[in-house]
Amino acid sequence: MRFYNQQHRFYCGVDLHARTLSLCLLDASGSIVHHDSHPATGRDFLAAVAGFRDGLVVACECMFAWYWLADLCSRESIPFVLGHALYMKAIHGGKAKTDKIDAHKIAVLLRGGMLPQAYVYPKGMRETRDLLRRRSYLVRRRAEALAHLVNTNNQYNLPPLNKKLCYAANRVELDLPARFDDPSVRANIEVDLALIDGYDEQVHRLESYLVKAARVDDAQAYARLQSIPGVGKVLALVLLYEIHDVRRFAEVGQFLSYARLVRCVHESAGKKQATGGNKIGNAHLKWAFSEATCLLVRSSERAKKWLARREKKHGKKRALGALAARLGRAVYHLLRKGEAFDEGRFFAS
Repeated sequence: MRFYNQQHRFYCGVDLHARTLSLCLLDASGSIVHHDSHPATGRDFLAAVAGFRDGLVVACECMFAWYWLADLCSRESIPFVLGHALYMKAIHGGKAKTDKIDAHKIAVLLRGGMLPQAYVYPKGMRETRDLLRRRSYLVRRRAEALAHLVNTNNQYNLPPLNKKLCYAANRVELDLPARFDDPSVRANIEVDLALIDGYDEQVHRLESYLVKAARVDDAQAYARLQSIPGVGKVLALVLLYEIHDVRRFAEVGQFLSYARLVRCVHESAGKKQATGGNKIGNAHLKWAFSEATCLLVRSSERAKKWLARREKKHGKKRALGALAARLGRAVYHLLRKGEAFDEGRFFAS
């Protein structure tokens, strides 16, 4: 957890919503110099802070509408701090809770050096990252439709489907009139097939666009990610955009924690109390490493042997988790040192 602890003349806490925002401005001594609600527009925000621009810092909680405020502060050369929503517990305590109270708490945390920071992803790459996340969402919805199709087949104890239905050519095997007698069941399956075809079209269109148009500032880093067995152009883009700048992680442990690849120990009075915090971090990066790990096992014989040895001792789930963490460590170092993936070195120890 990182805290913002720089000194300023004025500290502005913003409780931000889609249409309104509440501002609380504190001076260096902690006195309130402005505390009011305004429409959530750039003009109203700048008018509210106009008399305090010299030495001003602005902070808001990480929620869905922070993009425009961060971009506005960047254009106006105002330092901007994004508060980590999961760590900002102080906002949610107390008997009364209003927008103005929350804005004051954010300002107090900011002034006291206790505001937990989230990463302010820069404009220019943020839009493509969001598009990659949208593609992942569509892929998951497509997988749900495929699973529902298979489950419906099993529900009526029909002959198993021998081929993978993720491929369009294999879906011909369904032969709806012969396989499903009831017209309502056929209609149910037709909905799934229509959704899958629609998702296929949209995912293919997005992938073609992303491969051609995605901005890659470091082409060598992009190529190094693709040197990992099984990692293609789209998955390399997901890893590249979710990590963005690996230098923001001072140590490999911080990177693994951010990617949800390690367990966090909870200890008190010398006693370990299991683990926690497994849901804190980047869920999209966790998915990308899980996918890359499965593809590595599929593409590398050495990975299959390593996993088999580990499975005998720890079980499949923990073995895959260990391999994912090992891969995350390798990605961190190959991006930091500018080296390609070396399979021999990866499995040497």
